[in-house]
Amino acid sequence: MNKLVFKGFGIAFGMALVLFACTPKEKQLPYLGFHDVNPQTGDTIYHVIPEFAFYNQDSQLVTPATFEGKAYVADFFFTSCPTICPIVKKQMLRLHQRYGQDERLRLLSFTIDPRHDSVAVLRKYAQKLGVGTPQWHFVTGERDSIYSLADDYMSIAKENPNAPGGFDHSGWLILIDKDRHIRAYCNGTDAASVDKFMEDIDFLLEKGM
Repeated sequence: MNKLVFKGFGIAFGMALVLFACTPKEKQLPYLGFHDVNPQTGDTIYHVIPEFAFYNQDSQLVTPATFEGKAYVADFFFTSCPTICPIVKKQMLRLHQRYGQDERLRLLSFTIDPRHDSVAVLRKYAQKLGVGTPQWHFVTGERDSIYSLADDYMSIAKENPNAPGGFDHSGWLILIDKDRHIRAYCNGTDAASVDKFMEDIDFLLEKGM
């Protein structure tokens, strides 16, 4: 596991716990990620998901503009994963079944094995799950760009010949608000964690964030 990413997530999560402790009467969602500070004003500059451009299972270009005005849930996977990906995808399917008709939320899955997971492979994978665009985008592209972007999602994506399937990756599900901020995450291999995560999604959508 990338120690820097893990440490950064731990710090961000710790700050979130402090925030909750200080405001017990009203639910809030923290701003997670690697924040910066405006040197002139001292204001916090919240972490923002940067620009990206990848192709989905229908050969459509997917960028942050694809999700303009909408929140979305992201994850990183690969279609031949022999370990956690099938478990995580079952939980993503729960989200799809619950929010698939909700225009305020979308799902976004990045493959970390773009050499194998072509547009055609992703299309077959999505069809097997019984889902399609525009509700759920499965995207592929240049490997280093995907791996770099994973850091911005506070996630893990890298090749490791000693890992099952040849890749190290996390099972996080990550909630992004309409302004491209990370607002919540959960362990996508744990149904109870996903249950709580859906409460965060509902809160975000209700508040129009």
